[in-house]
Amino acid sequence: MSELKFATRLNSFASGAHLYWPGQQGKPSVLQMIERASTVEGLTHLDLNYPQHITTDIPALRKRIEDVGLAVNGMQMRWDAPEFKIGAFTNPNPEIRRKAIELTKRGIDAGREFGSTLMTLWMGQDGFDYCFQADYKKIWNDAVSAVREIAEYAPDVDISIEYKPNEPRAFAIFPNVTTCLIAVEEAGCPNLGITLDFAHVLYANEIPAYAAAMVSRRSRLLGLDCNDGWGKRDDGLMVASVNPKATLEFLWQMKRDGYQGAYYFDTFPDASGLDPVREAQANIATVKRLLKLCEKLDDNQALHAAISQQDAVASQLIINDIMFAQ
Repeated sequence: MSELKFATRLNSFASGAHLYWPGQQGKPSVLQMIERASTVEGLTHLDLNYPQHITTDIPALRKRIEDVGLAVNGMQMRWDAPEFKIGAFTNPNPEIRRKAIELTKRGIDAGREFGSTLMTLWMGQDGFDYCFQADYKKIWNDAVSAVREIAEYAPDVDISIEYKPNEPRAFAIFPNVTTCLIAVEEAGCPNLGITLDFAHVLYANEIPAYAAAMVSRRSRLLGLDCNDGWGKRDDGLMVASVNPKATLEFLWQMKRDGYQGAYYFDTFPDASGLDPVREAQANIATVKRLLKLCEKLDDNQALHAAISQQDAVASQLIINDIMFAQ
């Protein structure tokens, strides 16, 4: 499985900074987090938040990432400035909305300099909190037209929408797979697609494999955030730590649909005081093991027959034998 790409959330490697960098005051730098991430056995790529992680000139940052044996998988937009709190693409102020769009274009340009052709849009600021706060049709049109403009700006780059039901806004403009698919269809650009975050999908009360199947049917799965959770919030727990069967089904669905992207770990070791290096290595080992199990599912005619008949008893017994073999 040496051809597999494993990427990670860079900010995870600020976890336990006082233990890894004794005596250091303040948060670790981007370069320090990159150095620490490079110690994860099997890790191949990083995702960078734009503009937060661009703290030095891009050629120097790219060289440092390459020097430690990693590459950039994609850029992740973050509109964290205070003026974006009530919206980036849906901000009621046309000047601020324009600023958000242009900032995203600069993020795409930065990604090209790292050799990346993937930009992920998690539009957490775009949504609403109160009844009678927003003109729903207008903010929808603003969001879709912004996504379209960005996709048309960079036809050589994959632009992927990552959805989440809420947080920081009470209701997100794109809260689930259905709204994302509608938005992608309305925008009408061939380089648009969707990123599925496993914990976000659970949080949206969706079945991960079903969401993946719908994306494959109507669009393209451009990104995958591997993690887990209890479905009550965005937990960002280790892969398959809560829902191993759902994770296996999710990976199998993606594999059958031809997913070729990175397995990106969007997990929060800092929330539980975990060593991020050990946590990342556990995630990699888990995904590799589950992908090997997927190979057993591919050729299991009894499983295919059970699924064709929607025979849940038979399919559960088969999966149990595969997953829990003595």
